[in-house]
Amino acid sequence: MRKTTDPVHTHTGPGLGWCHWHKGPSGTAVLVDVIEQGSGPGRQLYACAPCREQRRLTPYCE
Repeated sequence: MRKTTDPVHTHTGPGLGWCHWHKGPSGTAVLVDVIEQGSGPGRQLYACAPCREQRRLTPYCE
């Protein structure tokens, strides 16, 4: 059973997401990386605008 206090899986409201780089909520978080796994589900990593700019991350769709 999934823990409801896990910030990655907790729904924080419309338009809000989670930034895996600064480990906090963000209204500008977009998908920047997908980690594929052979067994089980993969993992998606999101980053907010300031973290993307600071770390030169590009959105996954680009």
